[in-house]
Amino acid sequence: MKKWKMAVALLALSSLLLAGCGNGEKSAGNTKEIPELKIAISPYQDAETIQTKTEPLGKMLQAKMREKGYTIDKVSINVGTSYNAVGEALSSGSADVGFISGATYVLYEKDVDVLLTALREGINKDTTDLAVWNDGQPEVFTKDLVTYYRSAIFVGPSAKGQAILAKVKRGEKPTWDELNDLTWAVMSPASASGYLYPSLWLKENYGKKISDLAHVVQSDSYSTSAARLDSGQVDVLTAYSHFRAKMAEDWQTKLGGTSDIWAQTGIIGVTGKIYNDTVSVSKTSDVMKDEGFRKALGESLIEIGKTEEGLKVLKTIGHKGYAWADPKDYDGERQVQKELK
Repeated sequence: MKKWKMAVALLALSSLLLAGCGNGEKSAGNTKEIPELKIAISPYQDAETIQTKTEPLGKMLQAKMREKGYTIDKVSINVGTSYNAVGEALSSGSADVGFISGATYVLYEKDVDVLLTALREGINKDTTDLAVWNDGQPEVFTKDLVTYYRSAIFVGPSAKGQAILAKVKRGEKPTWDELNDLTWAVMSPASASGYLYPSLWLKENYGKKISDLAHVVQSDSYSTSAARLDSGQVDVLTAYSHFRAKMAEDWQTKLGGTSDIWAQTGIIGVTGKIYNDTVSVSKTSDVMKDEGFRKALGESLIEIGKTEEGLKVLKTIGHKGYAWADPKDYDGERQVQKELK
């Protein structure tokens, strides 16, 4: 009789253990065991550099997640061939986590949830008031970390550019014909600050888009745009609002500016907020259906971003840490895609 009771007890215990091992998770003491976490990173720069320099992130995540009750046996990190390729991987569930732009998140949000927003250095000016941007005081980077930036329309030292700037400084709004008479340097149509948001700014203020402008030159980099603006080949360029703070040193030393960038340029338009890149998760991934796992993952990445070794890794993809994301923050991106695509 005793042997029979013991056999029943062992059978019951075995059933409980098996029940806890579904959906790719196993119980390991007081932790849940995850066989593999698949991370996809957008091609912010060449794949080999990202692959090599982000490799330590896997071990950091494993250590942090273990503290929070999850043992991850393997972390796979792959670099996508394109931004959309990472979005597709998240959408299909072949990637669990993706480091993607706000634009990619919004494009695939049917199958993707935003978890974190990347942090970057802020600057001392954050407004749409053009008088502030043209007050003669340089924009400088601050120690504050921010979840968004803006795009701006910069004019250079050409006669046409300076004429438009003088009008803006008087508090007058340039006409569409005046803007259309300028030669613009823009980035590719996939660029948020170099194309999409400036195009939305034109639509909101003039009912037009960049594609409606008569004189447009597409640049392969912001440095190329800066060189063209400096030399007078173009009258205006579109870029992120901290463009002058970043290019100030090169303006005279490498680009041949006759004076400093603050004296030779001005700003005639500033867009709304553009929220930074995201850490997003797949809705179709079995691992990500565990809300506790999502929360632990977010906490782990935030904590990693506050360490020296973590920041060294994140520098490769231009991030300085993370904050919890709010899907509403990306409404501007939704508007861009609705209005311009």
